[in-house]
Amino acid sequence: MSNPDSFIDEVTEEVRRDKLFAMFRKYGWIGVMIVVFIVGGAAYNEWRKASEQSRAEAFGDAVLDALDMGGTEERRDALGAIDADGDQKAVLQLLLASDPESDRAATLEALQALAGDASQPQSYRDLAVLRRVMVLGPEASVADRRAALDPIAAAGRPFRTLALEQMAYLSVEDGKTDEAIKAFEALMQDQESPAGLRSRAEQMIVALGGEVAPQAAPQPAAPADAG
Repeated sequence: MSNPDSFIDEVTEEVRRDKLFAMFRKYGWIGVMIVVFIVGGAAYNEWRKASEQSRAEAFGDAVLDALDMGGTEERRDALGAIDADGDQKAVLQLLLASDPESDRAATLEALQALAGDASQPQSYRDLAVLRRVMVLGPEASVADRRAALDPIAAAGRPFRTLALEQMAYLSVEDGKTDEAIKAFEALMQDQESPAGLRSRAEQMIVALGGEVAPQAAPQPAAPADAG
């Protein structure tokens, strides 16, 4: 390569470096900010995880300490004094409603408060309604209990099959035996029904004078072709 060509290459390379340094001076802060955001975001995420874990541990310890109290009133007072937010409030309300025999009024009050708390997840609210209907029993009319359960029995709700089971019991209470048998039969065929619920449904069908259809035996696997 001739000297003029070498000189031109050196000048071209120098111009490229100058342009590159100029770009760094002009836009380098963007890269710095990206690094800061990435590092800061990772640090905040770790802090948030640690904070949530600490919060959950403190809540769990407070609940266990409250449940270790001697009497029902002491336990209830201790639970009510726990500082909670978010879905922890729902857990506390369910715990406060866990002993209806000792304090029925307080149990129903806690369940009603949770059922009406729009800030809580729908699953907790549905569970509170379901539990409240069961605690109320004949104290509320069949029509009122059925109306409370009806939304929970809708497709896609987490406690749909349990609500349908309670509605079948209401048919029994209302003297509608045939309707109750059909409801229990439907629950036995429902793929979302857990095994325990299917077993209870079968027992109720027999107790009501119905007949349980025999379950189809599994078909043996076809033998593999030898050839």
